[in-house]
Amino acid sequence: MSKPILNQLADFGQSIWLDYISRPLIETGKLKGLIDQGLRGMTSNPSIFNQAIGSSQDYDDKITQLKRQGKSTFEIYDELTIKDIQDATDIFKQVYDKTKGLDGYVSLEINPLLANKIEEQMLEGIRLYKKVSRPNVMIKVPSTDQGFPVIEELIAQGINVNVTLIFSLRQYEKTAEAYLKGLKRLSAKTADLSKVRSVASVFVSRIDTTIDKMLDDKIAAEKDSVKKNKLAALKGKAAIANSRLIFERSKELFAGEEFTKLHGANVQRVLWGSTGTKNPAYSDIKYVTELIASPTVNTIPEPTLNAFLDHGKVSDAFQYFSATDAQNIISALKANGINVDDVCATLLKDGCVAFDKAFEALLTSIEKKAEQLAVKS
Repeated sequence: MSKPILNQLADFGQSIWLDYISRPLIETGKLKGLIDQGLRGMTSNPSIFNQAIGSSQDYDDKITQLKRQGKSTFEIYDELTIKDIQDATDIFKQVYDKTKGLDGYVSLEINPLLANKIEEQMLEGIRLYKKVSRPNVMIKVPSTDQGFPVIEELIAQGINVNVTLIFSLRQYEKTAEAYLKGLKRLSAKTADLSKVRSVASVFVSRIDTTIDKMLDDKIAAEKDSVKKNKLAALKGKAAIANSRLIFERSKELFAGEEFTKLHGANVQRVLWGSTGTKNPAYSDIKYVTELIASPTVNTIPEPTLNAFLDHGKVSDAFQYFSATDAQNIISALKANGINVDDVCATLLKDGCVAFDKAFEALLTSIEKKAEQLAVKS
Protein backbone atom coordinates (compact mmCIF):
# COMPACT_ATOMS: atom_id res chain seq x y z
CA MET A 1 0.00 0.00 0.00
CA SER A 2 1.49 3.34 -1.06
CA LYS A 3 1.93 6.19 1.39
CA PRO A 4 -0.55 9.09 1.39
CA ILE A 5 0.58 11.66 -1.15
CA LEU A 6 1.34 14.33 1.47
CA ASN A 7 3.68 11.90 3.18
CA GLN A 8 5.29 11.15 -0.17
CA LEU A 9 5.88 14.89 -0.57
CA ALA A 10 7.34 15.11 2.92
CA ASP A 11 9.73 12.25 2.12
CA PHE A 12 10.77 14.17 -0.99
CA GLY A 13 11.47 17.27 1.10
CA GLN A 14 8.39 19.47 0.83
CA SER A 15 5.92 20.05 3.66
CA ILE A 16 2.30 20.93 3.01
CA TRP A 17 0.65 23.41 5.35
CA LEU A 18 -2.99 24.52 5.25
CA ASP A 19 -3.71 28.18 4.54
CA TYR A 20 -6.85 28.30 6.65
CA ILE A 21 -8.05 28.07 10.25
CA SER A 22 -11.47 27.98 11.88
CA ARG A 23 -13.12 26.77 15.07
CA PRO A 24 -15.10 23.94 13.35
CA LEU A 25 -11.92 22.70 11.63
CA ILE A 26 -10.38 22.35 15.08
CA GLU A 27 -13.39 21.04 17.01
CA THR A 28 -14.85 18.52 14.55
CA GLY A 29 -11.66 16.49 14.25
CA LYS A 30 -11.24 17.48 10.61
CA LEU A 31 -7.84 19.01 11.29
CA LYS A 32 -6.70 15.86 13.05
CA GLY A 33 -7.87 13.86 10.03
CA LEU A 34 -5.84 16.02 7.66
CA ILE A 35 -2.79 15.59 9.88
CA ASP A 36 -3.30 11.83 9.65
CA GLN A 37 -3.16 12.26 5.86
CA GLY A 38 0.17 14.09 6.12
CA LEU A 39 -0.67 17.76 6.69
CA ARG A 40 2.27 19.33 8.52
CA GLY A 41 1.30 22.86 9.51
CA MET A 42 -1.12 25.76 9.23
CA THR A 43 -1.08 29.48 8.47
CA SER A 44 -3.54 32.25 9.25
CA ASN A 45 -3.98 35.91 8.39
CA PRO A 46 -6.59 38.63 9.00
CA SER A 47 -8.52 37.69 5.83
CA ILE A 48 -8.76 34.07 6.96
CA PHE A 49 -9.92 35.04 10.45
CA ASN A 50 -12.44 37.49 9.00
CA GLN A 51 -13.85 34.68 6.88
CA ALA A 52 -13.96 32.31 9.85
CA ILE A 53 -15.35 34.74 12.43
CA GLY A 54 -17.31 37.31 10.42
CA SER A 55 -19.23 34.97 8.11
CA SER A 56 -20.27 32.30 10.61
CA GLN A 57 -21.95 31.85 13.97
CA ASP A 58 -19.17 29.62 15.25
CA TYR A 59 -17.72 32.31 17.51
CA ASP A 60 -20.93 34.02 18.59
CA ASP A 61 -21.18 32.51 22.08
CA LYS A 62 -17.59 33.43 22.88
CA ILE A 63 -18.05 36.96 21.49
CA THR A 64 -21.13 37.41 23.70
CA GLN A 65 -19.26 36.15 26.75
CA LEU A 66 -16.26 38.41 26.18
CA LYS A 67 -18.45 41.44 25.50
CA ARG A 68 -20.27 40.86 28.81
CA GLN A 69 -16.88 40.83 30.51
CA GLY A 70 -16.31 44.35 29.19
CA LYS A 71 -13.68 43.41 26.62
CA SER A 72 -12.91 45.86 23.82
CA THR A 73 -13.26 44.86 20.17
CA PHE A 74 -9.49 44.34 19.87
CA GLU A 75 -9.42 42.31 23.10
CA ILE A 76 -12.21 40.09 21.77
CA TYR A 77 -10.27 39.61 18.52
CA ASP A 78 -7.14 38.83 20.50
CA GLU A 79 -8.87 36.22 22.67
CA LEU A 80 -10.64 34.51 19.75
CA THR A 81 -7.61 34.26 17.49
CA ILE A 82 -5.14 33.25 20.17
CA LYS A 83 -7.51 30.51 21.39
CA ASP A 84 -7.70 29.11 17.83
CA ILE A 85 -3.92 29.27 17.46
CA GLN A 86 -3.34 27.60 20.83
CA ASP A 87 -5.77 24.78 20.10
CA ALA A 88 -4.33 24.24 16.62
CA THR A 89 -0.73 24.22 17.88
CA ASP A 90 -1.75 21.64 20.49
CA ILE A 91 -3.16 19.40 17.75
CA PHE A 92 -0.02 19.89 15.63
CA LYS A 93 2.30 19.20 18.58
CA GLN A 94 2.55 15.54 17.54
CA VAL A 95 3.90 16.65 14.16
CA TYR A 96 6.29 19.10 15.82
CA ASP A 97 7.65 16.36 18.07
CA LYS A 98 7.81 13.68 15.38
CA THR A 99 9.67 15.95 12.94
CA LYS A 100 11.95 17.28 15.71
CA GLY A 101 10.78 20.84 15.18
CA LEU A 102 10.88 20.90 11.39
CA ASP A 103 7.09 21.13 11.06
CA GLY A 104 3.94 21.30 13.13
CA TYR A 105 3.75 25.10 13.18
CA VAL A 106 0.74 27.41 13.21
CA SER A 107 1.33 31.03 12.17
CA LEU A 108 -0.22 34.14 13.72
CA GLU A 109 0.15 37.57 12.19
CA ILE A 110 1.18 40.74 13.98
CA ASN A 111 -1.51 43.43 13.74
CA PRO A 112 -0.88 44.76 10.18
CA LEU A 113 -1.87 48.28 11.26
CA LEU A 114 1.48 48.38 13.08
CA ALA A 115 3.42 47.59 9.90
CA ASN A 116 5.07 51.03 9.70
CA LYS A 117 6.10 51.03 13.37
CA ILE A 118 9.20 48.99 14.04
CA GLU A 119 9.26 49.12 17.84
CA GLU A 120 5.53 48.46 18.16
CA GLN A 121 5.79 45.45 15.84
CA MET A 122 8.64 44.03 17.93
CA LEU A 123 6.70 44.42 21.16
CA GLU A 124 3.53 42.96 19.64
CA GLY A 125 5.42 39.97 18.21
CA ILE A 126 6.94 39.23 21.60
CA ARG A 127 3.57 39.68 23.32
CA LEU A 128 1.82 37.29 20.94
CA TYR A 129 4.56 34.67 21.27
CA LYS A 130 4.35 34.80 25.05
CA LYS A 131 0.54 34.83 25.13
CA VAL A 132 0.18 31.84 22.79
CA SER A 133 2.92 30.17 24.86
CA ARG A 134 3.51 27.23 22.53
CA PRO A 135 6.88 26.18 21.05
CA ASN A 136 5.30 25.53 17.65
CA VAL A 137 3.79 28.96 16.98
CA MET A 138 5.30 31.17 14.29
CA ILE A 139 4.85 34.94 14.37
CA LYS A 140 4.18 36.45 10.93
CA VAL A 141 6.10 39.60 10.00
CA PRO A 142 5.87 41.38 6.62
CA SER A 143 8.91 41.50 4.35
CA THR A 144 9.20 45.30 4.32
CA ASP A 145 11.86 47.83 5.29
CA GLN A 146 10.07 48.24 8.62
CA GLY A 147 9.66 44.48 9.00
CA PHE A 148 13.29 43.41 8.54
CA PRO A 149 14.50 44.78 11.93
CA VAL A 150 11.51 43.05 13.55
CA ILE A 151 12.45 39.72 11.96
CA GLU A 152 16.02 40.12 13.22
CA GLU A 153 14.89 41.02 16.75
CA LEU A 154 12.40 38.16 17.11
CA ILE A 155 14.90 35.60 15.81
CA ALA A 156 17.54 37.03 18.19
CA GLN A 157 15.07 36.32 21.01
CA GLY A 158 14.54 32.75 19.86
CA ILE A 159 11.06 33.37 18.46
CA ASN A 160 9.96 31.46 15.35
CA VAL A 161 9.15 33.78 12.43
CA ASN A 162 7.10 33.36 9.27
CA VAL A 163 8.15 36.21 6.96
CA THR A 164 5.21 37.07 4.75
CA LEU A 165 4.39 39.11 1.62
CA ILE A 166 7.61 38.29 -0.23
CA PHE A 167 7.27 38.90 -3.96
CA SER A 168 10.68 39.87 -5.32
CA LEU A 169 14.12 38.30 -5.26
CA ARG A 170 15.51 41.39 -3.51
CA GLN A 171 12.86 41.13 -0.79
CA TYR A 172 13.83 37.51 -0.29
CA GLU A 173 17.52 38.38 0.01
CA LYS A 174 16.76 41.01 2.67
CA THR A 175 14.57 38.47 4.49
CA ALA A 176 17.36 35.89 4.60
CA GLU A 177 19.81 38.61 5.69
CA ALA A 178 17.55 39.59 8.61
CA TYR A 179 17.27 35.93 9.63
CA LEU A 180 21.04 35.48 9.58
CA LYS A 181 21.58 38.67 11.57
CA GLY A 182 19.11 37.45 14.17
CA LEU A 183 20.85 34.08 14.40
CA LYS A 184 24.23 35.76 14.93
CA ARG A 185 22.83 37.77 17.81
CA LEU A 186 21.17 34.69 19.26
CA SER A 187 24.46 32.78 19.04
CA ALA A 188 25.99 35.33 21.41
CA LYS A 189 23.45 34.27 24.05
CA THR A 190 23.21 30.52 23.48
CA ALA A 191 25.19 27.76 21.83
CA ASP A 192 21.96 26.00 20.82
CA LEU A 193 20.48 27.61 17.71
CA SER A 194 18.41 24.55 16.80
CA LYS A 195 15.27 25.63 18.65
CA VAL A 196 14.41 28.60 16.42
CA ARG A 197 12.83 28.17 12.99
CA SER A 198 11.76 30.46 10.19
CA VAL A 199 10.13 30.31 6.78
CA ALA A 200 10.23 32.88 3.97
CA SER A 201 6.76 33.09 2.43
CA VAL A 202 6.92 33.87 -1.29
CA PHE A 203 3.57 34.89 -2.79
CA VAL A 204 3.10 33.24 -6.14
CA SER A 205 -0.19 33.32 -8.07
CA ARG A 206 -0.77 37.07 -7.80
CA ILE A 207 2.26 37.64 -10.01
CA ASP A 208 0.73 35.62 -12.84
CA THR A 209 -2.65 37.28 -12.38
CA THR A 210 -1.10 40.71 -12.84
CA ILE A 211 1.37 39.87 -15.59
CA ASP A 212 -1.13 37.78 -17.58
CA LYS A 213 -3.40 40.83 -17.70
CA MET A 214 -0.50 42.95 -18.98
CA LEU A 215 0.26 40.31 -21.61
CA ASP A 216 -3.39 40.17 -22.68
CA ASP A 217 -3.34 43.93 -23.23
CA LYS A 218 -0.19 43.66 -25.31
CA ILE A 219 -1.59 40.73 -27.31
CA ALA A 220 -4.75 42.69 -28.07
CA ALA A 221 -2.71 45.65 -29.32
CA GLU A 222 -0.25 43.57 -31.38
CA LYS A 223 -0.91 43.18 -35.12
CA ASP A 224 1.85 40.66 -35.92
CA SER A 225 0.61 37.08 -35.39
CA VAL A 226 4.09 35.73 -34.64
CA LYS A 227 4.62 38.32 -31.91
CA LYS A 228 1.13 37.62 -30.57
CA ASN A 229 2.03 33.94 -30.19
CA LYS A 230 5.31 34.75 -28.46
CA LEU A 231 3.50 36.97 -25.98
CA ALA A 232 0.83 34.32 -25.40
CA ALA A 233 3.54 31.73 -24.72
CA LEU A 234 4.71 33.81 -21.74
CA LYS A 235 1.34 33.65 -19.97
CA GLY A 236 1.35 31.69 -16.72
CA LYS A 237 5.14 31.58 -16.63
CA ALA A 238 6.25 34.60 -14.59
CA ALA A 239 5.29 33.43 -11.11
CA ILE A 240 7.04 30.06 -11.33
CA ALA A 241 10.11 31.64 -12.94
CA ASN A 242 10.33 34.25 -10.17
CA SER A 243 9.94 31.50 -7.56
CA ARG A 244 12.63 29.39 -9.23
CA LEU A 245 15.14 32.24 -9.01
CA ILE A 246 14.32 32.80 -5.34
CA PHE A 247 14.74 29.09 -4.62
CA GLU A 248 18.14 29.09 -6.36
CA ARG A 249 19.26 32.09 -4.30
CA SER A 250 18.12 30.34 -1.14
CA LYS A 251 20.33 27.35 -1.93
CA GLU A 252 23.29 29.67 -2.44
CA LEU A 253 22.77 31.67 0.74
CA PHE A 254 22.31 28.66 2.99
CA ALA A 255 25.33 26.86 1.57
CA GLY A 256 27.51 29.92 2.21
CA GLU A 257 29.99 30.49 5.00
CA GLU A 258 27.85 33.09 6.75
CA PHE A 259 25.25 30.40 7.52
CA THR A 260 27.41 27.29 7.85
CA LYS A 261 29.52 28.83 10.62
CA LEU A 262 26.35 29.19 12.71
CA HIS A 263 26.60 25.64 14.02
CA GLY A 264 23.28 23.93 14.66
CA ALA A 265 21.20 26.64 12.99
CA ASN A 266 18.28 25.67 10.78
CA VAL A 267 17.85 26.66 7.16
CA GLN A 268 15.13 29.25 6.65
CA ARG A 269 12.95 27.27 4.27
CA VAL A 270 11.25 28.97 1.35
CA LEU A 271 7.48 28.72 1.67
CA TRP A 272 5.23 29.07 -1.36
CA GLY A 273 2.15 31.13 -0.48
CA SER A 274 -0.88 32.36 -2.43
CA THR A 275 -0.93 29.06 -4.30
CA GLY A 276 -4.60 28.70 -5.12
CA THR A 277 -5.21 28.83 -8.88
CA LYS A 278 -7.14 31.96 -9.83
CA ASN A 279 -7.23 31.46 -13.61
CA PRO A 280 -9.67 28.66 -14.56
CA ALA A 281 -7.64 28.05 -17.73
CA TYR A 282 -4.82 26.67 -15.57
CA SER A 283 -4.62 23.44 -13.60
CA ASP A 284 -6.32 23.66 -10.22
CA ILE A 285 -3.05 22.45 -8.67
CA LYS A 286 -0.66 24.42 -10.92
CA TYR A 287 1.03 26.21 -8.03
CA VAL A 288 1.56 22.96 -6.16
CA THR A 289 2.85 20.62 -8.86
CA GLU A 290 5.04 23.28 -10.49
CA LEU A 291 6.66 24.19 -7.17
CA ILE A 292 7.61 20.80 -5.76
CA ALA A 293 11.18 21.31 -4.55
CA SER A 294 13.29 20.31 -1.56
CA PRO A 295 13.55 21.78 1.02
CA THR A 296 10.41 23.92 0.84
CA VAL A 297 6.94 24.37 2.30
CA ASN A 298 3.74 24.97 0.33
CA THR A 299 0.84 26.50 2.23
CA ILE A 300 -2.35 25.98 0.26
CA PRO A 301 -6.06 26.79 0.69
CA GLU A 302 -8.46 23.99 1.47
CA PRO A 303 -9.95 23.59 -2.06
CA THR A 304 -6.45 23.30 -3.55
CA LEU A 305 -5.46 20.81 -0.86
CA ASN A 306 -8.50 18.67 -1.66
CA ALA A 307 -7.68 18.84 -5.38
CA PHE A 308 -4.09 17.78 -4.80
CA LEU A 309 -5.20 14.91 -2.55
CA ASP A 310 -7.50 13.83 -5.37
CA HIS A 311 -5.20 13.98 -8.40
CA GLY A 312 -1.78 15.30 -7.42
CA LYS A 313 1.50 13.52 -8.10
CA VAL A 314 4.95 13.94 -6.59
CA SER A 315 7.67 14.90 -9.05
CA ASP A 316 10.64 17.27 -8.79
CA ALA A 317 9.33 20.41 -10.50
CA PHE A 318 12.73 22.03 -10.90
CA GLN A 319 14.64 19.03 -12.24
CA TYR A 320 14.05 20.12 -15.81
CA PHE A 321 13.40 23.80 -15.12
CA SER A 322 16.69 25.47 -14.29
CA ALA A 323 17.44 28.90 -12.93
CA THR A 324 18.72 29.75 -16.41
CA ASP A 325 15.35 28.77 -17.88
CA ALA A 326 13.65 30.96 -15.31
CA GLN A 327 15.90 33.93 -16.02
CA ASN A 328 15.19 33.58 -19.74
CA ILE A 329 11.46 33.99 -19.01
CA ILE A 330 12.05 37.06 -16.83
CA SER A 331 14.31 38.53 -19.53
CA ALA A 332 11.73 37.84 -22.28
CA LEU A 333 9.07 39.64 -20.25
CA LYS A 334 11.38 42.59 -19.73
CA ALA A 335 12.16 42.70 -23.46
CA ASN A 336 8.42 43.06 -23.99
CA GLY A 337 8.12 45.94 -21.54
CA ILE A 338 7.15 43.98 -18.42
CA ASN A 339 9.53 44.38 -15.50
CA VAL A 340 8.81 41.67 -12.92
CA ASP A 341 10.56 43.64 -10.15
CA ASP A 342 8.26 46.60 -10.75
CA VAL A 343 5.24 44.31 -10.67
CA CYS A 344 6.46 42.78 -7.39
CA ALA A 345 6.91 46.24 -5.83
CA THR A 346 3.32 47.14 -6.72
CA LEU A 347 2.01 43.84 -5.40
CA LEU A 348 3.82 44.37 -2.09
CA LYS A 349 2.17 47.78 -1.65
CA ASP A 350 -1.21 46.35 -2.61
CA GLY A 351 -0.70 43.38 -0.29
CA CYS A 352 0.06 45.61 2.70
CA VAL A 353 -3.06 47.68 2.00
CA ALA A 354 -5.17 44.52 1.58
CA PHE A 355 -4.00 43.14 4.93
CA ASP A 356 -4.79 46.47 6.62
CA LYS A 357 -8.29 46.45 5.13
CA ALA A 358 -8.85 42.80 6.07
CA PHE A 359 -7.82 43.49 9.66
CA GLU A 360 -10.10 46.53 9.87
CA ALA A 361 -12.94 44.49 8.33
CA LEU A 362 -12.35 41.76 10.90
CA LEU A 363 -12.57 44.23 13.80
CA THR A 364 -15.70 45.75 12.27
CA SER A 365 -17.27 42.28 11.94
CA ILE A 366 -16.55 41.51 15.59
CA GLU A 367 -17.88 44.89 16.75
CA LYS A 368 -21.12 44.50 14.78
CA LYS A 369 -21.59 40.94 15.99
CA ALA A 370 -21.00 41.97 19.59
CA GLU A 371 -23.61 44.72 19.33
CA GLN A 372 -26.18 42.50 17.60
CA LEU A 373 -25.67 39.64 20.02
CA ALA A 374 -25.95 42.01 22.99
CA VAL A 375 -29.36 43.18 21.73
CA LYS A 376 -30.57 39.59 21.22
CA SER A 377 -29.49 38.51 24.68
